[in-house]
Amino acid sequence: MHESLSTNPFFGKYTTEHQTIPFDKIRDEHYLPAFDEGFRLLREDIDRIAGDTRTPTFENTILELERSGEFLKSVSDAFFGIFSAVSDEKKIEIAQTVSPKISESSHYIFLNKPLFKRVKEVYENKASLNLSTEDLRLLENTYDHFIDSGADLNEADRESYKRLSTELTLLAIDFDKNVIKDENSFELLITDRKDLNGLPSGICRAAEAAAGEKGQQGWLFTLSEPSYVPFMRYSGCRELRKKMYMAKSTVGSRGNESDNREIVKKTVNNRLETAHLLGYDNYASYVLKDKMAKDAANVYKLFRRLLKSYKPLAENEYKTLNRFASETEDDRDFILMPWDWDYYAERLKKRLFHVNDEITRPYFELKSVTKGVFGLAGELYGLTFRENAGIPVYHKDVTAYEVLDSDDSLLGILYADFFSRETKQPGAWMSSLKGQFIDGENNDRRPHILISMNFMRPTNEQPSLLSYGEVKTLLHEFGHALHGLMSKCRYGSMSGTNVKHDFVELPSQIMENWLDETGFLDRIGVHYRTGRKIPRQLTKNIINSANFNAGYACCRQVGFGLLDMAWHTLTVPFDGNIARFEKKAWKKTLVLPGINRAIMSCRFGHIFSGGYAAGYYGYKWAEVLDADAFSAFKEKGVFDRETAQSFRQNILSKGDSEDPNVLYASFRGRKPSIDALLRRNGILPATVKRGAISPAAGVRPAK
Repeated sequence: MHESLSTNPFFGKYTTEHQTIPFDKIRDEHYLPAFDEGFRLLREDIDRIAGDTRTPTFENTILELERSGEFLKSVSDAFFGIFSAVSDEKKIEIAQTVSPKISESSHYIFLNKPLFKRVKEVYENKASLNLSTEDLRLLENTYDHFIDSGADLNEADRESYKRLSTELTLLAIDFDKNVIKDENSFELLITDRKDLNGLPSGICRAAEAAAGEKGQQGWLFTLSEPSYVPFMRYSGCRELRKKMYMAKSTVGSRGNESDNREIVKKTVNNRLETAHLLGYDNYASYVLKDKMAKDAANVYKLFRRLLKSYKPLAENEYKTLNRFASETEDDRDFILMPWDWDYYAERLKKRLFHVNDEITRPYFELKSVTKGVFGLAGELYGLTFRENAGIPVYHKDVTAYEVLDSDDSLLGILYADFFSRETKQPGAWMSSLKGQFIDGENNDRRPHILISMNFMRPTNEQPSLLSYGEVKTLLHEFGHALHGLMSKCRYGSMSGTNVKHDFVELPSQIMENWLDETGFLDRIGVHYRTGRKIPRQLTKNIINSANFNAGYACCRQVGFGLLDMAWHTLTVPFDGNIARFEKKAWKKTLVLPGINRAIMSCRFGHIFSGGYAAGYYGYKWAEVLDADAFSAFKEKGVFDRETAQSFRQNILSKGDSEDPNVLYASFRGRKPSIDALLRRNGILPATVKRGAISPAAGVRPAK
């Protein structure tokens, strides 16, 4: 070992309550020695399993593999679980040092000929092993992972696979580093009060505080979500909106040292070469074969059906908004541009529904909303969330909770990291700091889960107040957290959110539905100053406005999905113009005029660093599932405990222990129907029922 047990918290059993990660004792210099020890111990495990002279069995090969590298996994989860939330220069350096070694360790396992020989022998005899459903799935997943990782390749191709996968790991880290650096490099400092026209007082106070923290006079706006989104929504200065929009849309493509264009090209070409090595025409075919979608054809069929239903609506929304903007500006030649959409949409929404974020924001105080979200989990699943200040956290912004089940047993630990900061990556996410599994002594090791947001932090004048969209984001990530917390699987590799990407968004997206229900809005909506509950009429207005610009929102998501698929259905290497490629890829979805300099790919972290390559369609795929699943709640009452328990038993607790098509059918009693989504968005009348969708419409039946 590089360090003694007394100086490195990773060496030895954690003495913290619930054996939580001792973040208060872990320093940056502890990670690399712990990783190195983890790599050493993993190799010992693999050598032992591969060198076993006994006849290969499920127990001495597959199960031993599942349990190998436990120390390395604990260190890796502790580091990478918080990496996106604290991506300072030192941690980026650690990630760049460690990531090639992680790739090497993966190669040591999956390109290990004696080990693969043992795995293959067990797999080929699976029919005679009398395995449980979960054991059989572990065996099949293990074998497939070896095949997908090049185990059947010849020696020369194995070396190519090693090189490509290592490069892809480092490219992803560099991509994220460039996005963070480029976003942080832009600041808009307003010094003339008249340029604040339209911006709410709370947003201005936060901008003034941000300027003060940097020793500047005025109002500071950045590209972080809590700053950028309200600026684009409320600023009455069109030129400044354009400036902010162009800064955001050119992140990673400005021709500076943070430019990601070459990284994008190298990434898609390396992925394509990897797919070719493994016998696939393109990367999407390689990725999709074991997803719910199965192949690119079914993804495109879903997109075509969505565009057929939503594109006419989106085009009408654009015409309506452009006419409204023209009338507002008294300019018959006014052309609505991308930097205008949020601004005029917010004003039209207020005129039509008497609601906007600044009207609702005072009722969505973070603490009140969090209490309401926890309360929803209590009503549906019997859970209790108890803050525990004694649990060490990695940043002062983080709050830790013990999560208790209905019988008061510990279900898991939840860490909540809500506020934006410079070292935090944009967006919102859930991470697993410790996964759930049953250990060798039959103990149920409960999960430790992190949800991270980028909300505006409180100021001296007011607490953190959320927009309607931010409340929805919190519910979304909380849904992922519930998926992790309520896992009840034997094997960690299949527990919690370790499921297919086109299934993983179902537990998260279904939670968003409650925000459009009067019963839930009444609970979370409390004015932060007066303590009065949200007015019933305002609640009705919020619900009535739920489908405002739904066509545009759908087309935008489908556009991102088409861009993802375009990159990953390439069959020859790419060395062209990225902006032109994008324009062609999502041309059918565009409603607003295109901007030549704007490039999405160079900041599209989901597909270039976030694991959603050839998988971004999963958000729309899962939206079909979540609308259909929530209709089961609507049928019996949205707070129905029996329906919730069925969802928990058949979906949330199961992880990847069974085929997701089977799990969904077990919950719903049938295949999913796209009609529920179309009805929810007002495309179909509420009374229309057309039955289950076919595989061509987006969801394949179980085989």
